[in-house]
Order: sequence, then structure tokens, then C-alpha cells
Amino acid sequence: MEESKRQKQVAGVISEEMNDIFLRMGLNMIDGGMVSISKVKVTPDLLEARIYLSMFQVKDTKTLLEKIEHKTGEIKRLLGLRVKQQLRRMPELRFYLDDTLDYVFKMEELFKKINEEEKN
Repeated sequence: MEESKRQKQVAGVISEEMNDIFLRMGLNMIDGGMVSISKVKVTPDLLEARIYLSMFQVKDTKTLLEKIEHKTGEIKRLLGLRVKQQLRRMPELRFYLDDTLDYVFKMEELFKKINEEEKN
């Protein structure tokens, strides 16, 4: 099902504000790794925002995701203060691990192996 224009607008606003919140809270650089918000998806009823986090050079991604989920209340409060003029209800925030980057690296490794095997 295609996202509505309003869903895309809300997701864009949340993404922009969340990036700034992560920067100010120091959540973008944790344990020597980098965390960024890769995309935000909002449900059709605008009551849930699914925030996909991309992690680069993070050793234990599950623990880091748990740390961020532990701070969800504080993040939601800060986000609510920023978007209160644009949204009637603040959506519930759900954080997910975006493993697209890992998938890309694995595919590149496979292509390198294939190319090396063809050369030999």
C-alpha cells in the first residue's frame, strides 16, 4: 500500500527533528560507532512512527538499540515539544535496526569473490 502525502509529511518532520534530537543527546556517536536515522515510516492512522536506525562500526547493535529504546520517553517528550504545532497527537515511537548497510557490504564481498573466482 502506498504512503499518503500526509504520512510522508509527518515522517519527514519526525525524521528531521529526530536527527537533531539524536545529535543534541549525543546518541549519534556511541561506543565508537555512528548511529543515524535511515528512514521513518508512519502508519496510516499516524499513531505509530517506525524509526529505522543505521549503525556503523557498532560492536553490539542489540545492546545499543536497547539503550535507545530505554530513552524513548525522553526522546518522545523532546520530539513532542518540537512538533506540537504540526501534529494533534504524538505518535508512539518504535525503533528498528536497519540492516541495509550490512546487506550491501555482504553483497559487495560476494561480488568480489565471484570476480576473483572468474579471474582464476
